[in-house]
Amino acid sequence: MRGLLAFLLTIAVSAGSALAKTPAWERAHELYQRTEYSQALSVLDGIPNQDVDTLQLIGQCYFMQGEYKQAGEAFEKALALAPRSSELHRLLGNVYGRRAETGSMLTAPGNAKKARQYFEQAVELDPYNREAASNLFEYYLEAPSFLGGGIEKAQTLAKRIATLDMPAGHHALAQLEGKQKRYDAAEQQLRSTVALAPRQVGPLIDLAKFLSDRGRVKESDEKFEEAAHMAPNSPEVMFARAETYIQQKRNLADARQLLQRYLASPLTPDDPPREDARTLLSEAGH
Repeated sequence: MRGLLAFLLTIAVSAGSALAKTPAWERAHELYQRTEYSQALSVLDGIPNQDVDTLQLIGQCYFMQGEYKQAGEAFEKALALAPRSSELHRLLGNVYGRRAETGSMLTAPGNAKKARQYFEQAVELDPYNREAASNLFEYYLEAPSFLGGGIEKAQTLAKRIATLDMPAGHHALAQLEGKQKRYDAAEQQLRSTVALAPRQVGPLIDLAKFLSDRGRVKESDEKFEEAAHMAPNSPEVMFARAETYIQQKRNLADARQLLQRYLASPLTPDDPPREDARTLLSEAGH
């Protein structure tokens, strides 16, 4: 009976949270989705008695602006109100991961360890949180063993990811094979990802970039063309294709045109920031 009451209470709290979203929050969220982070923060700052959703969105806005300390403070306040939130643990893991990448050599190890701990807690709290599993996998894959990383840990987690999302599992295995310089096996896994998600441009982009890195330029261009045909106005395709051209110092006129289209496109928080596109544009000789 206690278990049932706890379950019903959880549903009631979740429903209450869903119903509690105010017009101001909805407006701020709309601005956030349009990457207008400063404007969203202005709206959110005017909301009294900030709840979990408000604090989380504040943190996300700060994070997307590269203000990681302020983002972490907002997420910590939200976590104090919802201590078993897998998503808030994941977001804090990303904050400390970015602080490790952008901070000094003195603070990087401590921040990296905090990132791992938050990612691990996120997966423990919700084993079905695919983004948390993916974040933790990338940490295990890239971090040295003294910071809690390691190929074996990444391999174990890749198997779990495959049970949640088969294409994502193959993509994780491709990253593992590439990390170990087993490029034929990595390519096979990427092609499996494409076959399992034939209507998604992401796997095609990953395969195109891989082929380009291996010096197979013609095949890479064919895959980029296939992705562009599938999603003609996709900012994701434009940015990835331009970035690949610029990295290899080829097709620079095409790269500039793609980046100009990208900058004129409506972007979302999932797309690379416009500032990254402007940096690439300058590298392309704009």
